[in-house]
Amino acid sequence: MTQESSHTMNATTAPTTGRPLLEVTDLEVSFHTQNGIVNAVRGVSFSLNAGESLAIVGESGSGKSTSATAIIDLLPGTGKVTGGSIRLDGTELVGISRAEMEAIRGSQIGYVPQDPMSNLNPVWNIGFQVMETLLANGIAKSRKEAEAKAIQVLQDAGLPDAGKRLRQYPHQFSGGMRQRALIGIGLSSQPKLLIADEPTSALDVTVQRVILDHLNTLTRELGTSVIFITHDLGLAAERAEKLVVMYRGQVVESGPSREILANPLHPYTQRLVAAAPSLASRRMQAVKSHENVAIAAPTAALDLTLIERAEQREEAATAASPIISLRDVTKQYKIRTGGFKTELFTAVDKVSFDVHPGTTTAIVGESGSGKSTIAKMVLKLEDVTAGNVLVDGTDVTAIRSAKDVLAFRRRVQPVFQDPYGTLDPLYNIAQTIAEPLVVHGVGTAKERTARVRELLDQVSLPVSTMSRYPNELSGGQRQRIAVARALALKPDVLVLDEAVSALDVLVQGQILNLLTELQSEMGLSYLFITHDLAVVRLVADSVCVMKSGQIVESATTDEVFDSPREQYTKDLLAAIPGAGIELGA
Repeated sequence: MTQESSHTMNATTAPTTGRPLLEVTDLEVSFHTQNGIVNAVRGVSFSLNAGESLAIVGESGSGKSTSATAIIDLLPGTGKVTGGSIRLDGTELVGISRAEMEAIRGSQIGYVPQDPMSNLNPVWNIGFQVMETLLANGIAKSRKEAEAKAIQVLQDAGLPDAGKRLRQYPHQFSGGMRQRALIGIGLSSQPKLLIADEPTSALDVTVQRVILDHLNTLTRELGTSVIFITHDLGLAAERAEKLVVMYRGQVVESGPSREILANPLHPYTQRLVAAAPSLASRRMQAVKSHENVAIAAPTAALDLTLIERAEQREEAATAASPIISLRDVTKQYKIRTGGFKTELFTAVDKVSFDVHPGTTTAIVGESGSGKSTIAKMVLKLEDVTAGNVLVDGTDVTAIRSAKDVLAFRRRVQPVFQDPYGTLDPLYNIAQTIAEPLVVHGVGTAKERTARVRELLDQVSLPVSTMSRYPNELSGGQRQRIAVARALALKPDVLVLDEAVSALDVLVQGQILNLLTELQSEMGLSYLFITHDLAVVRLVADSVCVMKSGQIVESATTDEVFDSPREQYTKDLLAAIPGAGIELGA
C-alpha cells in the first residue's frame, strides 16, 4: 500500500450534519487482460458531503476516471469492482442489479464525459438526445413535454436560441456548445451528485472558464455535489473544496484543496504542483515581482531555473537581428457558399512580428484566431496570399525550386500537437529520427546511427528506445521523439504548434523544461503556438496575442502578464485556471 499523506479536512469544507452524501471505502477495481488481472484501483477511500465539490487529480493511468466510473457502474471493457463499498445517501451501490443502477444513474447521479464529440451521437440531433434522457429518467411523460423541457435544459445550460438548437446536430455545434449540451443533459434530472470527467480539457481557456462558471452556478442553485476529474491542479484548487490525489491506483494525499496546494506533503503531489503550468505561471509572476510567497524547495528550484534561462536568452538576444520576420502577412481562403459561388475568408490579416535568435516568441489566442495558419506559412506548408516571411533575411515566399525548399527545411523544423499522428507506426524509433537525415542525404548509415544515439541522449531517452515502435511508447516519450527528429538536421528554428497541449501536466512540465534546456545549450529559436497563456509564461520571451486573424497585442512576456493593454488579453489571463489563487505568505 502506498503511503498516504493526509491533511486535516476542516478549513474549506462545507459544514454537514449526519452522514456524507457519498462514501467510497476501500474501493478495488480490476481488469481482465490477456496478460492476467490488472488491479487498476487499490483501496481508494473518500467521502463527499451534500452541496460539496471534490476534485480527483492525477496523471493518465492513475485510476481517477476508473474510480469515478465505478461509482455509476460504467467501467469500460472487462472492468469490475472487486472489493470495497460505494454508498450514496446510505444506499450501497456495489452489487445492486442493473435495473436498480439504471434507476439511480441519471436521476440521482449525473455524468458529464470528457469528449463531447464522441459522447453525442452524430446521427441524432441534439434535441432528440436531450429528450431521450428526460424520458428515460421519467422527467417527462410524453414527447411533447420532453421537447418543452429539453428547450429549458439547453437554456439552463447557457445555449442561446435553444428552440432552434434542438434541430441541430453535434457537428453543427462548437466544442463549447457541445460541452454545454452534455452538462445540460447531466443536470437535467437535478441529480444529487454530478461526476464531471475532464469536462473542459479540450476547450480554450476562455471557453473553459465560461463553462465552469456556468456549471458552478447550476450546481449551486440545485444543491448538487460535484466530483471533478482533472489533471490540472490549478483548476482543481480553484473549483473544488476537497482534493484527492491519485497515483498508480491509490490515494496518496487528500484534504482541503488550498491546504494541499500551499503545503503538498507527498512527493508525487509536490511534483504535480511543481509541474502545473497554471500554478508555475502564478509563482513565477510572484517571484519576478518580489512578492512574499511560500514555495516548496523542488518547485522553487525549477521556477528559478526557468527564470534564469529566460534572463540569459534576453541578454544574448538584445543586439541580434531577427532570425524570423513577418511583414504584413495575409492569408485568405476561398470558401464555397453553394453551387459554384465562393467567398474569401481572411484567416490571417496583415500580421507582422519578429523572432530573435535564441529566443522564444509565442503566438496565443483562441481556436480560429489564425495562429496555426501562421505556423504553416512560416514552415512553407501554406502559401502566403500577401506580405513577406523572412528567415535570416531570405524571403521564404519567393522560394520556388525544390532544392531551395529542401535547404530551407533544414533550417526550420516543426513539432506538431499530436505526437502519435506525426510518427509513422511502421517505422521504429531509429528509422523515425534518422528519416530527415536520409531525405537530405546527410552522413553514412553508421554516422546516422551515431547521430540518432546522440539525439536520444539529448532528449533524455535510453538507447534501447531505438528498436521500439511509436505504439510502444507513452505520449510524453513520443513527443520527445518528435523533438529529437526535429533536431536531427541541427536547425536554427523550431516551430512548435500546440506541442504540449495533448500531454498530462507532469509530462508537459518535463517537455517544457527539456525545450528550454535544449534552447540554452544549442541557441535554438522557437516559434511557440498555443492557446494556453500559462504555458507561455514558462517558456516565452515575447508574446503576440491574436484575435480573428490579427495581432491585437505584442510585447515581452513580462509586459503582457504584468500590464496587459487589451481587454481580450486581460480576459485570457483571467481565464488561466488558478490565476486568482493566492499562493500564501
